[in-house]
Amino acid sequence: MKSLEDLAEIRERTKALIQLKDGTYEKRVVVGMATCGISAGARPVFDTLKEEVESLGLSDKIEVTQTGCIGICQFEPVFEVYEAGKEGKVTYVKMDAEKAKKVAEEHLKNGNIVYEYTIGYTKL
Repeated sequence: MKSLEDLAEIRERTKALIQLKDGTYEKRVVVGMATCGISAGARPVFDTLKEEVESLGLSDKIEVTQTGCIGICQFEPVFEVYEAGKEGKVTYVKMDAEKAKKVAEEHLKNGNIVYEYTIGYTKL
């Protein structure tokens, strides 16, 4: 932390975690928006997810937010889905706007993970 802006960003991320835990949101989508993600096309993915959540009428149940580096740059654009009451997360990799639309419909709306776009998550 080097500035008040850094502190404000940490505060917002922490508030988002608290909201997910206290039941404000059912799901939270975190899009990696560090330099690596942005250069790989994360901005259209982020924008598409925001638009789809809104158009599907899920804004009161799902939060779409951004973060810095997720740590797997070779798989960018990357986003993670956290669900209230569940441990772990689902990590979607090598995403684009069309794939993000499919995930919004299938996973965020209907609860069905789109396994073909995930990493480190296997269907049981």
